[in-house]
Amino acid sequence: MSDALARILAAAERGEFPPPDGTTTVVPQPSGRDAGVLAFTAHSVVFTDEDPEWVRAALASVSSDPLAASMNPGFLGALMARTGRSMNTIDLLTVAPSRPGPPELPLREIDDPEHPRVARARHFRDDVRVWATHGGVLVLGRGVAGRWEAAIEVDLEARGAGLGARLADAARHLVPDGRHVWAQQAPGNARSVRTFQLAGFRPVGSEALLLPSG
Repeated sequence: MSDALARILAAAERGEFPPPDGTTTVVPQPSGRDAGVLAFTAHSVVFTDEDPEWVRAALASVSSDPLAASMNPGFLGALMARTGRSMNTIDLLTVAPSRPGPPELPLREIDDPEHPRVARARHFRDDVRVWATHGGVLVLGRGVAGRWEAAIEVDLEARGAGLGARLADAARHLVPDGRHVWAQQAPGNARSVRTFQLAGFRPVGSEALLLPSG
C-alpha cells in the first residue's frame, strides 16, 4: 500500500503543510479500508484508488469556490457514488504530541472484545485499546494511514467538570513517546472541539472519511 498519505500526515504533525496554492493532491489509499478527503489551508488531499483524472474532472464540475470544491456535497456525493462508499460527516481534524509518563487520570483498561465501544472502534481502527474511568471512556487505536487516533465519551451526568479534557490529555500519555495522537470532532459539537483544544490538540484541517459498504 502507498505511504503517500502517511508522509503528508507526518509533515502536518510537524506543522508542515502542502502549499496553499488552491490545488488538490490525489494519492492512493493507504489501505483498503481508508479513503476520503483532507482539506488543509487552500490545499486538499484526496486519498482514493480511483483514477486521478476522474477525481480532477469531478472537482472541476462542482459549482462552488474552487477552494471549497473538495468538501462540497456535490463532489463528496459523486465520490461516494463512484466508490460505493458512505460517510458520516465532515470532521475537524486535530493533533497533539505525546506527553511523557503515565496519565494523571486513574484508568482501568477494558479487555473485552465484545464490549460495544470496543466492537465499534474496531470497524475504524486497528490495535484498539479502551480505558474507563468513573464517568468516561477513552479509545485509542491506529486509524487512517496508521496514525494514532483517540476518541472519548463522557457520561451525561459527568459532563461540565473537565473530565473530557482529562481523558483527551490521557491519550497523549498513552501513545508511544515521540509520536502524535489525532482526534476528529464534528465542527458543530462545540463542546468536543473546546475539550480537545483544552487538552492541547491543535486544528490542522478538515476530513471526510468514506466508509466501506457493509
